[in-house]
Amino acid sequence: MNAVDFPFCGETLTALPSGALYWAAQDLLTVSDLHLGKSERIARRGGPLLPPYDSEETLTRIADDIRVLSPRTVLCLGDSFDDLAAAEAMTDAQRATLGRLQAGRRWLWLEGNHDPGPVDLGGTYLGEFSEGPLTFRHIAKAQTSPGEISGHYHPKARMRRASRPCFMTDGRRLILPAYGCYTGGLDWTTPVLRDLFGATAIAYLTGPQVLAVPVPRAA
Repeated sequence: MNAVDFPFCGETLTALPSGALYWAAQDLLTVSDLHLGKSERIARRGGPLLPPYDSEETLTRIADDIRVLSPRTVLCLGDSFDDLAAAEAMTDAQRATLGRLQAGRRWLWLEGNHDPGPVDLGGTYLGEFSEGPLTFRHIAKAQTSPGEISGHYHPKARMRRASRPCFMTDGRRLILPAYGCYTGGLDWTTPVLRDLFGATAIAYLTGPQVLAVPVPRAA
């Protein structure tokens, strides 16, 4: 799978090429910022018409990770839907796909700023989730205990002419890349993101081969 294991607060986590995070000790797969229904939401609000296949592609990516790992728990780290109306607008086929992915495992939805209310799509809806030394929430807190895992910022490593979604960590906190196929990204040196981490932060770049690189100082 070309994934990379790394230590975090006494646990071993795995950064997957897809942008998902796997915690083998808890058999927990985490994905962040799916933004399902983004093309529908943009069209509904009068924006440009995008190919309406983003939800199917994102669900297919999750299905691939689930097929390989068969996790006991799947945790969606917030902004799973581009807004609550996008969740309601999911097609019968998309709902059926989601139901198959949820079957036989625990499925947790965390609240995000795009989807701040419960969704009627199976699983359990939570504000945040803690397991062992780790706490999962959508948006990182400025001051927090070690072990925080979050999303929201869609970090991207921009090097030369290319950019890749990336995980960012300094050993105390971890921010996941956006998993959805229509999501943008925030440069890893943008102060609002970079200043959350210590000087020796590491990024794990997604793609065919996960690469670990030092995070530059804030721009």
